[in-house]
Amino acid sequence: MQRKLVCVLVFAMVMVAVAGGQQAAPAQPVTAIRAGHLIDPASGRVADSQVIVVKGGKIESVGGSVPDGAQVIDLSQQWVMPGLMDAHTHVTMNLPPTPQGVSAWEAYLAKESTALRALEGLHQAGDFLQSGFTTIRDVGNPANYADTALRQAIEKGWFIGPTIINSGKIIAPFGGQSHGVAPEHGRMWDFEYLDADNPAEIRKAIHENIYYGAKVIKLVADNEPFIYTEEDIRAAADEAHRAGLKLAVHVYGGQAATNVINGGADSLEHGWDLTDEQLRLMKQKGTFLAGTDFPYEHAAAWGSMVPLKARDVADKVQDRLARAYKIGVKLAFSTDTVVNLPGKNRGQMSMDFLAVWTKAGVPAPEILKAMTTNCAELLGIQKERGAIAAGQYADIVATAANPLQDIQALRNVVFVMKEGHVVKMAK
Repeated sequence: MQRKLVCVLVFAMVMVAVAGGQQAAPAQPVTAIRAGHLIDPASGRVADSQVIVVKGGKIESVGGSVPDGAQVIDLSQQWVMPGLMDAHTHVTMNLPPTPQGVSAWEAYLAKESTALRALEGLHQAGDFLQSGFTTIRDVGNPANYADTALRQAIEKGWFIGPTIINSGKIIAPFGGQSHGVAPEHGRMWDFEYLDADNPAEIRKAIHENIYYGAKVIKLVADNEPFIYTEEDIRAAADEAHRAGLKLAVHVYGGQAATNVINGGADSLEHGWDLTDEQLRLMKQKGTFLAGTDFPYEHAAAWGSMVPLKARDVADKVQDRLARAYKIGVKLAFSTDTVVNLPGKNRGQMSMDFLAVWTKAGVPAPEILKAMTTNCAELLGIQKERGAIAAGQYADIVATAANPLQDIQALRNVVFVMKEGHVVKMAK
């Protein structure tokens, strides 16, 4: 009897302690943002004098009043919108500029460790965030899964950075994206690529990438004469989609591009040589174009490109972007910068691409939509990011001028909030 009484008393004390702990849990802080001009990129509409209430890293309400006791952020003179997104980045890579005809690739792989590449990625991800990019899709060249380590460090809260959707190692036919490596050196590309030459090998490579933390699958379809077939792409799409992931495929054009579109890829990366017929097929299939539309200066930064070729590339991608927009292909803003220009960081260089979109005839509201709404759809995160609405994560940026009238206003992001944390506020 006495033993039972002791047990009952101990149980009661535990329950009281638990209940007391629950009661003592601190209330989550509430932030209210006074937004002078609130942009909805999906529709291009603007609502003036709105209050955005943020709690627990998410948006609790839009359009009401300031709650009692809330911390108030005054953006009553600014243009407020969801955080920007870049659908094609390589934050753990920065190739040094080289003279014409000299490749930095092999020396880079040999001399920079995975640990160093992860730290480089942390630095460049921070630059993206400061420029207003709260989400990036990183599509390979991460050394030995430095991209996974970077994403995990941010998710653990060790560092504040953009949401990263990473691909792990790039999957490609034998050789990755290398050319002519001497047999004595072995498969040096294994540091960043997974060889896969048929559907079974592709499926196995996808399993390996997912095991090591990939959140999107990336293939290279046409780096060699032995291109991926429609069957190959279909196997990749099936395996990725069964795991709940999207499939991105690097391809420039030709039969390989048709295979990628018909095979069910979610996005076609680059596509500089796409025909109108292929673009119409992409529209029909709902395939996104992550076109990496290089400005001339960026193309010229690749040391192996002579100036004439760089100009040809810049003109070609601008023409393809204009045709894709006119046909109605889904467009996702994407950059692919891997060589930093002097005096510029990755976030600033991404903004250089805005001029290409404008010259291609894409209106400013559609460019902003490609940097927010469209990217969120492509990345499969539209239910949690890409809009300023109740239930979405509080990824919010603001500019001093209206980007719907002049997209270059995005070069002057004066406020950045990432999941409720203010990371930039102009004084």
